[in-house]
Amino acid sequence: MAFSASASASASSSLFFFSPKLSIPKMPPTSLVFPKSHPVSLPVRCSSPAASSPAAAFDLRGYWTSLISEIETALDVAIPVRFPQRIHQAMRHAVLSGSAKRAPPVMCVAACELVGGHRSAAFPAACALEMVHAASLVHDDLPCMDAADLRRGRPSTHALFGVGMAVLAGDALFPLAFQHIVTCTPSPDPVPPSAVPRVLTEIARAVGSTGMAAGQFLDLSGATAASEEEVLVVLEKKFGEMAECSAVCGGLLGGASDDEVEALRRYGRAVGVLYQLVDDVIMESNGGAGKMRSNASVVRAVGMDRALEMVEVIRAKAKKELENFRDKYGNKVLPLYSFVDYAVERGFEFEVEGAANGGNVDGNS
Repeated sequence: MAFSASASASASSSLFFFSPKLSIPKMPPTSLVFPKSHPVSLPVRCSSPAASSPAAAFDLRGYWTSLISEIETALDVAIPVRFPQRIHQAMRHAVLSGSAKRAPPVMCVAACELVGGHRSAAFPAACALEMVHAASLVHDDLPCMDAADLRRGRPSTHALFGVGMAVLAGDALFPLAFQHIVTCTPSPDPVPPSAVPRVLTEIARAVGSTGMAAGQFLDLSGATAASEEEVLVVLEKKFGEMAECSAVCGGLLGGASDDEVEALRRYGRAVGVLYQLVDDVIMESNGGAGKMRSNASVVRAVGMDRALEMVEVIRAKAKKELENFRDKYGNKVLPLYSFVDYAVERGFEFEVEGAANGGNVDGNS
């Protein structure tokens, strides 16, 4: 998740109407297909992956936590406070403060290592992905969007710095991410020069008008889950794009073949949708408490039983995309394989003392 636009971009279009008063422009249909089946009972909170899982013995928490520490340090250096200070303080707050899981950069590094690349090849892009992810959250939280005053248990950027400064911080993080890739990626060794523009193109596509921006547009337009297909388009665009992009960028930087890149694309997209779908199941199970409610609720669209069926279907789809990697690369596939189970089971929390968590937004860490 050779380089081309997203595989979903070539899919046939269909017309969606999320509101009686609003006609939605044509968008590609969801690429995830869910056959009807009998209801299943899914425990969405488990202590560990099933014993039969090939990832059961893999220490995902240790792998993820060690990477977070490196990512925090790199991000702290990548976003210094300079003139104008207020913008950079807002940028640092958006990226560095809070207990972020750093899922996009971790997935990027894991995909790079899977296909034989060294993590140093992926680290600049991994940090850039976190900047882009943070920028999208800053804009998502704005009063004109999802109107969220809290993010990860702390004041959202606009709540602390004001709406105008939050807009500027988000705007500034996007180009900083691209600059960071261009100036910091080790090329031509070990990253071939041709990989860098492909990574930049992938990120631009993911956050652009047919990617995450389209997902936010559809959500704002009132995607109140009139149908299963419609709400899944929102989840793919708003949430699946970031995971897809992360997996694809890692593969490109690690030297993946064209077929491997497309398998990573499908894998990442499935994991991104799976994670948000399980969030929706957990929130609805808790009576709406916890995660911020999106218009695009699968549970409210199709009911809890069907949502649980879909969780199992997507989990199986994501793992299926890794089968060829497992045959070729053996245990190197375990980090990505484990992410699938973690997306469903959430078996642990992260407690990391990184540079950002020990410092502050003023850059005095």
